[in-house]
Amino acid sequence: MPRHVAPYGSWKSPISADLIASTYVGLDELRVDSDNVYWNELRPADKGRNVIVQRKPDGTLTDITPPGFSARTRVHEYGGGCYLVQNGTVYFSNYTDQRFYRQDPARDPRPLTPPVDMRYADSLFDQNRNRIISIREDHTLKTPQPVNTIVSLDREKENEGKILVSGNDFYSTPRLSPDGSKLAWLTWNHPNMPWDGTELWIADVKPDGSLGQAEKIAGGLDESIYQPEWSPDGELYFSSDETGWWNLHRWHNNEIEALYPMEAEFGLPQWGFGSHTFIFESQDRIVCAYTKNGLWNSDQ
Repeated sequence: MPRHVAPYGSWKSPISADLIASTYVGLDELRVDSDNVYWNELRPADKGRNVIVQRKPDGTLTDITPPGFSARTRVHEYGGGCYLVQNGTVYFSNYTDQRFYRQDPARDPRPLTPPVDMRYADSLFDQNRNRIISIREDHTLKTPQPVNTIVSLDREKENEGKILVSGNDFYSTPRLSPDGSKLAWLTWNHPNMPWDGTELWIADVKPDGSLGQAEKIAGGLDESIYQPEWSPDGELYFSSDETGWWNLHRWHNNEIEALYPMEAEFGLPQWGFGSHTFIFESQDRIVCAYTKNGLWNSDQ
């Protein structure tokens, strides 16, 4: 199938919207594994199926997600953060049953979670303990709303996950420190949306995988924290809108430092999981994008 991406403003062209919707694909969730690049491809012409695609260094494109599967999660309904890849093995949420699957190279997907209405998103690998840490949204309980938690999943056998963090209405962005000794995450409660107010928490990860005493680092009812990330040397960076703008900060020596104060947004409304505005190029360098005066800019 040709991979055409509709340019901004193309809806003003004389081509009909129906033709555009049935022809143009959407590209999302870029991943790099060894020398290969992966992305999640929305295909309107294939009944809206989401297909994980691999691109090798020689330009060869391969559909990883087989027919009958669609890589998309419905956690928080908006989804995002639906797959991981490591050494050619892909782990993904399947849209129709919302089970989390493992797909080894040249093998069919096999489920890692049971056939019940539990949904998974925004996952990460915990290499030290051979497991996956994920947001879980549980629709099986007789409660007014689904129950959100952070859980650990066995990478080898079917399981529903062990709860690591619970008690609040919503969670997102679990992130392990480089040495696997600390876990950071975001949480918030009704009636807040994540751009209204969130809290950033961390906890030590014990040898058995459970968490120690949790500590709130930043955020609150009127302060939104966005994208906590650990630097290669083990310091925690994030965006906070405490000043009225989502600006970059870091947690250093148990204190919060503003890194680059300016009247600009180093953050995004967190409708879905997995969005980013900055990455670490090295221990000493951050590549970031920000919005100022209605325009996107990049800096290092």
